[in-house]
Amino acid sequence: MGVVAIRFWLGVVQRDHVLHGVAQGIAQFNHGSKADVSRLREADGLIYYSPRVSFPDGDVLREFTALGRVADDSVYQAADGQMTTATGDTFRPWRRRIDYDREAHAVSIRPLVGTLDFTTSSPNWGYQLRRGLIELSRHDFDVIRAQMRAPSYR
Repeated sequence: MGVVAIRFWLGVVQRDHVLHGVAQGIAQFNHGSKADVSRLREADGLIYYSPRVSFPDGDVLREFTALGRVADDSVYQAADGQMTTATGDTFRPWRRRIDYDREAHAVSIRPLVGTLDFTTSSPNWGYQLRRGLIELSRHDFDVIRAQMRAPSYR
C-alpha cells in the first residue's frame, strides 16, 4: 500500500464549541456528522475558523481559533451521553482525536483574505464555509499556521 498524502482542512465552528473541543482533544463538524470526520486521516492538518463567538446568535468574530493535527485514524461516536440541539433533538456526535497546538493563538481572517487561495478563488468565498468543513491548500494552511504561531501582541 502506498503512502497517503497529508491533507489540510478548515473546520467552521463557533468559538465556544471550538474551545470545548480543544479542551477535550477532539474535533467534530456539522453537528457531529460521521461523513465529515471520516474525511480526515491521521496526521492531516486542521484549522478551525469561527465566524461567531457562540451559536446561534453570538457576536461576529471571523477568526482562526485553533490549530492541530489528526492524532489517529479512529472515528468514534461520543460515549459520554447524548447531546441536545437547540431544537431539543438528542444525538451522539461522531468525533476525531486531535493533537492541538497549545502555542497557537487566534487571529483575524481580515488581513489574510487577499493572500489565501480559498478567499481569492471567488468573490463569494464565504459561501463555501457554510459546508462546515473544506479542504485547504498547503499554501493556505502554512500561511494561517504561521500567523497563529507568530507572537501575539493582544
